This record gives sequence, C-alpha cells and structure tokens, in this order.
Amino acid sequence: MSDVAVANLLWAMALVDGLAAAGVGHVVISPGSRSTPLALACLRHPHLHTWIQVDERSAGFFALGLSKADRRPVALICTSGSAPANWFPAVIEANHGLTPLILLTADRPPELRDCGANQAIDQVKLFGGQVRASHELPPAETTAAALQNLGRLAARAVDQSRWPLPGPVHINVPLREPLVPEGALPEYGVAAMVKTVSYPAMLPPSDEIARWATALSGRPGLIMCGEGEYSDGFPAALAQLAEQLACPVLADPLSNLRFGGHDRSRILSRYDAFLRRTGFTETHSPEWVLRFGAMPVSKQLQNTLAACAEATHFLVEAHGRWPDPLHQAARLLRADADAVCAALVAARPLPAPVAWLEDFAAQESRVAALTQAAAKPIEAEVVESLAHQLAGGCLFSGNSMAIRDLDSFAAGGEAPLRIVGNRGASGIDGNVSTALGLCAALGKPVTALLGDLAFYHDMNGLLAARGLNITFVVPNNGGGGIFSYLPQAGLEEFERGWLTPTDLDFSHAARMYGLEYRKVECSEDFAAAFAAALAHDGPDLIEVTVDREISVARHQVYWAAVAGG
Repeated sequence: MSDVAVANLLWAMALVDGLAAAGVGHVVISPGSRSTPLALACLRHPHLHTWIQVDERSAGFFALGLSKADRRPVALICTSGSAPANWFPAVIEANHGLTPLILLTADRPPELRDCGANQAIDQVKLFGGQVRASHELPPAETTAAALQNLGRLAARAVDQSRWPLPGPVHINVPLREPLVPEGALPEYGVAAMVKTVSYPAMLPPSDEIARWATALSGRPGLIMCGEGEYSDGFPAALAQLAEQLACPVLADPLSNLRFGGHDRSRILSRYDAFLRRTGFTETHSPEWVLRFGAMPVSKQLQNTLAACAEATHFLVEAHGRWPDPLHQAARLLRADADAVCAALVAARPLPAPVAWLEDFAAQESRVAALTQAAAKPIEAEVVESLAHQLAGGCLFSGNSMAIRDLDSFAAGGEAPLRIVGNRGASGIDGNVSTALGLCAALGKPVTALLGDLAFYHDMNGLLAARGLNITFVVPNNGGGGIFSYLPQAGLEEFERGWLTPTDLDFSHAARMYGLEYRKVECSEDFAAAFAAALAHDGPDLIEVTVDREISVARHQVYWAAVAGG
C-alpha cells in the first residue's frame, strides 16, 4: 500500500473526524479526483450524513439550505481548479446571511503550483474577505502530534464559523498523488481531541438597560423585527415588552413573528401598505425606534425610517455585524434579543399614550378590510393560499417579487409557519438548491415560492429533488417582472435589457428531473393544485401563469387604495 495514499487518507480522516466531533453533521460532496481522500473520509465516517451534488454552484447553495435548518455548520468538499470558484455566490450569501459553512477545497501540492500543472490555480485565501478565516494545510503528515493538531484545527474552524459572527470558513487541503490507497483501508480510531465548544449568553449590562428604559419610557415609539437568529423564548419576551411599552411591533416575514401561538395582538404585518398613507405617517412619527435583527424587506418601511430624522434609533445585535444601512443608530447593544426584552420589562418603563398603539392597530384593520375586498393580483391570492394551507409547515421564499408579495400579503395566523429566505446578499441565484437543502435537513415537507427567473437560474439544482417532499410554486410573469415597478420600465430598451423573458416551458424541466407538474391560471385552480401537491409524497412544481401587465396594474391599484383615505 502506498505510504502517500495512506497518509492522505489518515490526514483527511483526522480533519473530518475533528469537524464531526465539533458539531458538523452534514457534508456536501461534488465528485472529483484530487478530493478523493476527503470524500472517502466522509463517506466512511459513522456519524456524517453525506450528500452528492454534481454541480458545485448548486452544491454550495444546497449546503447553505442544510445549515439554515438549524444554524449548524455544514461542510463542502470539491476538487481543485475552477470547481471551488463555483461556490462563490453561496459563500457570499453565507457571509452576509450569517450562515456557517466549512469549505474544504482539495488542492495540488506546493510543487505543482505556478508551474503550468493541470487544474492548479491559486487557491490560497481564494474567498478573500467573504470568509471568517482561511486555513492553508501542509501536505499530509502522519505523526500522532500532527494528526491531533489537525483535529484541533478542525474544531477551531467550526468555532470560527459559529462565533462571534457566523459565516463560512475555508480550509485548503493540498494532496499529493497517489490518492487512492490499495488494499485494506485505515479505520477510524481515537475520537478527535476537541469535541464541543460552549457559547456564552450575551446578557445586556444593567446600566445600559437603565439608560434605554429611561429613553423609551412614556414616549411613542416603534419596535421593528427583521430576520434574526432568535431564541425560542424571543416571541413571548417581545410580546411582554410591547405590552409594557404599549407599542406596535412591525414584523418582517422572515422574523417568524407573524405566525404562531404567542401573543400577536401588537404585531403588525400590513405596514408596507399603511405606511404609504402620508396623512398617517406625517402625524405618527415615532420618537424612538427599537430594532432587532436585519433591516426588513419593505422599501416603504425603510423610506419611512429614513424620514424619522428626529427619532432616537436603538439597535440590538448579538453578533459582530453593524446593521445600520440608514446610518441612524444612536445606541447599539451587543446582547441576545430575548435577554434585552426581559431586562427592559424588568426596568418598568412607562407605556406610550394609549392612542398611539390604537391608531396603528386601526390602520392594520383598515388595510385588512381593503385587502379582503380588493381585486388583488394573482400573486397575492397565491400567498394567501400558501399561508392558509401551510399551517405548521415551512416556506422558503425567493427574492425579488416573491419576498415582497409575501411581505405585503402574508398577514399572519395562530398556526406556526416558518419562513426562510436568502436575504444576506438577496440574489436570485441558488434559490432552488437552498430550498432543497432546507428540505433535506428538516426531513419534512417544504414549499418554495420562487419567481420564474430564480427557478430558471438554478434548474441544475433540481437533480437533488429526488426523494424529497418539496413543492416549488413559480409565479411566471415572463421575466424580470420586478423591473416593471422600477424606473427602468420607462426605458425604450426595457424589454431587451431588463425584462429578459425566457419563454421557457417548465414542464420539460419537471419531466427531466422527475417532478409532478401542474400549471394554473387562476387562484381557485391554484388552491386545488397546491392541496394536491401537499398530498403527494415527492417533488412537485406548480407553475402559475401571471399576466404581467394585469399584475402590475392590480398592484398599483391596490397600493393606491391602501394609501388613500
């Protein structure tokens, strides 16, 4: 048996075992030759769940979806050369979306770099500033000390991917040939040296809480919640704070506060509509804004906040990012959201005047009534049907119009509904694969709401749909429909340069990848088609035909109606 081949495998096994001991449970492998020792070590590990993805770009997003399920780090493996570059979009999303990934890139050894060797590029720090850390390993060593140190480095990489700012970590692994041992293969032996890393609760300092409580006390304000890594106790803690302050909570759909059995009496979801009403916003400017998590999706809310120049803005962010794109923060607190809520409640600030909350609640009710009576675009009917039929389920939302229609028309309900999205960099790439990874990790049905361009962009990823219980709902408005609402729509070159209709028949993609396909053209047919898809144990695709001009007109009529009065 070749000493080099055995050394490679033992080296890979030490690395992989260290990752598994530190908390990695899933590995996504894109097949290649140079990565053979890494792949073999994972496939033979008794506690790792391995997934094979041929396309590295889809593999990156599939791993992203796996990690989003429970925020645990997921490992990726690929060969050398251009292969790891295909991960780059997913790495960017993981960076900005605070999603832990471990990027294991097989590489040529040092003597084959910068000399014209095949499939050898500069992979050292390949991902630049998009990763939390980048580690360059030496070629395989087999001394006990080297193997133990490698296990410790694996634990360190997992830690770096989780704290203080979750995100991707790169480990570059140069491997010499031969890559495949002959004869009996080594077995896993002693467990890795570092098995767990504990993370402290981020508690707010009492003196800072006292200052915040004084500033909030008795004054009209707004609580905003965007996407965040919240604890299970956060909804109840937030409800108590909102009650204490007599304050409305404007909850982004990705905050996962709109749905569930917690007290939702002060949680508002229709703010994107009623904040268009200038007669209301001009007379209801908050004196303070308390924000948890990322900036919400709603552009209307962002515009309203930008106009609140006199308000004092308080931000709560446990991790190391600086979530202040409007440059308004007066105070930023590094603490867990539920702990901040509990501490503020204990400080007993006075509530705002009664009329403040009542006026916001009245606007919410007014928009709800108008929405019920309005001639809405079919996308709104689809969103309402999804929210109704997915009680207790999980919905992945694509970007562009999908998340915006979800924001506008997913009003909330008592049954829980988990909503997940890729809002780190907010791209339309990789959405199919992210949803598939999420479904694979959860082991239960997932529905994905994606626009036609987002679905087209990642059709390669559908190969992983086999055996998964996932339903893709694709409103097809014939291209980049979101640009119909933007200034580009007035350009003479609009259709060719921005709308870019694909004119694709997605039934062929469904047939190729083994999805049950249904095409609908009205909301009544959609409800029936979606019910049938939910009853089917396997992958489904529902294509919803959208007349773009009618949709744009109905969106505009709806927005004009809610802004009036």
